[in-house]
Parts: sequence; structure tokens; C-alpha cells
Amino acid sequence: MPLPTDPKQLELSKDLLNALHSAFGIHPGSRANHAHGLLLTGTFTPTATAASLSSAPHFNQPTTPLIVRFSSSTGLPQISDTDPNSAPFGMAMRFVLGEHKHTDIVTHSTSLFPVRTGAEFLEMLGALGGADAGGYLAGHPKVREFVGGEKKAPRSFANAMMWSPNAVRFVGGKEAGERGVFGRYQVLPTEGVESLTAEELKGKEGGYLYKEVGERVKAGPVRYMLAAQLAEEGDVTDDATVYWPKERKVVELGEISVEKVVEDEKENLKEQKKIIFDPVPRVQGIEPSADPLPDIRAAVYLLSGRERRSAVVE
Repeated sequence: MPLPTDPKQLELSKDLLNALHSAFGIHPGSRANHAHGLLLTGTFTPTATAASLSSAPHFNQPTTPLIVRFSSSTGLPQISDTDPNSAPFGMAMRFVLGEHKHTDIVTHSTSLFPVRTGAEFLEMLGALGGADAGGYLAGHPKVREFVGGEKKAPRSFANAMMWSPNAVRFVGGKEAGERGVFGRYQVLPTEGVESLTAEELKGKEGGYLYKEVGERVKAGPVRYMLAAQLAEEGDVTDDATVYWPKERKVVELGEISVEKVVEDEKENLKEQKKIIFDPVPRVQGIEPSADPLPDIRAAVYLLSGRERRSAVVE
């Protein structure tokens, strides 16, 4: 997971990290965004369809160990689950392929994304914190849709659907071949999607989601289906703000079984401080699209990760 070699991209990554710190403050040992979270472990079991699309190892071996992190938006480590700003929630997954070998998927509880490039994201952060945020929103409908959209609180992480905004190209499978097919990941909860009403949310504790999932996995795994919406000829694959028609085919890639919280709390926080998820696949059989966002996101994640790893936290 290298930093950009282009000096301008590296400078942009640093500017984005500083903008997040300006928005949420600096909290040593925590992420600049999605600071509040919980780390769990589990297992991925692929479908035959996954192998037909891609030669990726986790799509072709019987099972793969998983590390999963649920998280809340903002860089505030103590944000309440009932705070509207905690949404969209996140679910990052690491497929452990061997010692120091892995590939990651980073998803969020919304199918929307507000901007196409890192520079536009930096502009957005500055504008939303400025005096003319309303004027900026008026001229940027995708950002307005993302910021102003209804933020439903899930009943449980076991009832939250997740999306990855950036397309990848599946290659090497018998069906997709080397030409490949583009797709966007979806994470479908086996128990179905359920949200709390406003009244139900009022009665919830600030940490209800994390407490509930911790108790739930003691009784048995929380299961999801990893799926992909597949692009067709002419669909835009390099812009996270352009959504494909709902009629596009969605295929099942495998079962995600979330089985255990990384215990205890101190150890969980220690491991969260260390792990740096990567939105670029970097694995045989799955290639990034020409979307410019994953590379800049990876750079910001790496800079933030290095920063928090070096932080001294009492």
C-alpha cells in the first residue's frame, strides 16, 4: 500500500487529512474519519459464481479468514450511534490470504457518493465548513443529495446494507475471462434490512449498535451475502457519483460470516489503531477501474494510519 509518487497527489492527500482534522479535531490514536468502530473476525465462503468471474484466491478457495470493522462517520471517537452525523456507517473487510497477504473491501451504508475526485472532496470539506455552505450546496446537487438525504438508523449492524461506491473489474474467471466485467460491491444482510423509527431511536443508548452486535455474535454468527452489481456496455465505471440502473444484474459472490469480537476492549482498540484498510484491491483477479478516488482514499488512509500508529495514547 504505497503513497502516491506524484507530488501533487501526495500533497492533495496531506491536505485532505488536514481538512478532516480541521473538521473533527485531532484525536491521537484514532482515524481522521470513521474514528469510532469495533473490530471482529469471521469467515468468507465464496459461491461458484465468484470463481466464474474472477481468479482471485478468496473467490476460489473453500474459505478465507476475515477481519471486519464496523464504524461510524466523522472523526469523533465518542460519537453516539443516535447522532445523525454517525451515518453513513461503515463496514470494512479484510480477506486474509496468508502472512502479510490480504485484500480489502471498504463499504458504507449508502449507495450515494458526493464527488468524483479527491480535489472535489477537499473543496466540499472546505465549503461545508464555510460561511456560504448553502450556496455551495445549491450548485452541487450530488453533494446536496448526499448531505441532505434521509439518514436511517439501522436496528442492528445485522440489518444494515452496505455499498462500495467505486467499481472494480473482475478478471480471470471462466465466464469473465481476461476481458473482465466491472462491478460494484453490495453487502446484503441475511436477516434483512431494518431501520429504527425516530421514536424507537430516541429510546436507544448512545452505543446501541456496537453493544448489540457484540452480544449478538456470542449467540451465533451475523451473516451477509457479498454481492456485486455488474455493469453493462456503456455504463460509467470511473465516476462514483454516477449510479447504474437498478435493473443491472446483481450476482452473489459469497457468504460473510461475522463470528467474534476481538477481545478485550483494550486489545480491540490496539488492533484498530494498527490496521489500515485499503480501498484498492491489489490482488490477482480483481483490478481497480479508472476511478480516481480509490488511490487518493488509500493515500489518506495510509497517512492517517501512520499518524495514529505513532501516537502515544495513555
